[in-house]
Amino acid sequence: MSETPVKQQGTAAFYGQAVASFSVAMAATAIGIYRLNADAWVRAFLAIAVLYLVTSAFTLAKVVRDRQEAGQIVSRVEQARLDRLLAEHDPFEKL
Repeated sequence: MSETPVKQQGTAAFYGQAVASFSVAMAATAIGIYRLNADAWVRAFLAIAVLYLVTSAFTLAKVVRDRQEAGQIVSRVEQARLDRLLAEHDPFEKL
């Protein structure tokens, strides 16, 4: 008997909340940097640092997701091999 895992999928509301949260966080950070009482080069440095941090976070999330998906594919292949071996095995075969 083969059990296939249930594929978890986010709802549209969850996706919308994630996008809205990201947008609010980026806007608040941009406004904070813009209104910071510092020289222009300091604000520019902070803006570039925030952009670098965001792109690094997206890259890390993608790498983690890809590793998890690759592990699931390997697990499926191994499960298929095991299922085939069990289906071919006859426990009542004469020795």
